[in-house]
Amino acid sequence: MTRSRRSKSPLFGEDEPQLGLFDQPEEEPGDDDSDALAKLEALASRLPPELRLGTSSWTFPGWAGLVYHQRYANQRAFLRESLEEYAQHPLMRTVGIDRGYYSPVPEEDLAAYARQLPEDFRAAMKVWQRVTMPGFPKHPRYGADAGQPNPDFLNVELFAETVHRPVRSALARHMGPWIVEIAPSPFPVDPAWFNERLGAFLHAAPREFPFAVELRDRNLLTEEYAQTLRDHGASHVFNYWSRMPTLAKQARVEGLMEGGLLMARLLLPPGRRYGELKEAYAPFDRICAPQPEMRREVVDLVRAALERDKECYIIVNNKAEGSSPLTVLGLAELLAG
Repeated sequence: MTRSRRSKSPLFGEDEPQLGLFDQPEEEPGDDDSDALAKLEALASRLPPELRLGTSSWTFPGWAGLVYHQRYANQRAFLRESLEEYAQHPLMRTVGIDRGYYSPVPEEDLAAYARQLPEDFRAAMKVWQRVTMPGFPKHPRYGADAGQPNPDFLNVELFAETVHRPVRSALARHMGPWIVEIAPSPFPVDPAWFNERLGAFLHAAPREFPFAVELRDRNLLTEEYAQTLRDHGASHVFNYWSRMPTLAKQARVEGLMEGGLLMARLLLPPGRRYGELKEAYAPFDRICAPQPEMRREVVDLVRAALERDKECYIIVNNKAEGSSPLTVLGLAELLAG
């Protein structure tokens, strides 16, 4: 797919003017637009082909001028069509499909994604929480299940039928790794029991696409866990998240860098909460709280992985620093240098 040159002034059409998301008048691309695109393309050309940078989801209107430059008829059209423009950005070669965590993505939606993506683009999709939660959080949304063990934790049959099958049918050409996010449990999880369940799941699950496991419980981050991943060709997700050790400390766990690929997800600074930063950082159009140590540790991870000839996925959330596209840009500049 040819990467197009677009105007810096996106807007909605006049059928829903009350939305006011992209409400500036349309302009023709100018020299500044062309120069900015040329610089991004030159930067992208200096990055290793094994590296895939991207963001957690993509439908953020605050990214107007950073990622989005074209006109959308209305907000629904933006949500439906913007993945194509996202994938044209010179630095974006992957994206996290986070909605898969909350419910399996319908096959027709996956097919619509596939139609918008260039050949070399790969998505990383979260596995449905019904499969990845050891127990249900103590929250009213879970009703009678709240605080209870999850009988479908790492259920291979449920994963294969409700999660894997639609993706294999509709998104296979653009599918990268599964993200198996092991959510925090309302009760303590025994590491030995967890590794046994995880090993059985990885052994029996369909293997068309690689698996990357993300822990949200530091007590599960053990050498035995790393060995379970190695035994089944799976990878660890190095996550920058409020209650996990730093990326560098995770990398010190023996064997954890030996997975089939490198994935890092940059989510929340230490001690911070998602809702707090979502409100503080919106509309995600600027760096609010730079994390230079995080960036340095990502660079170290990528360089170590490239020495092992591994494909690298680096996926950034707005809450890491305030604006995912600008964090991606900063990382690209460090890695190119």
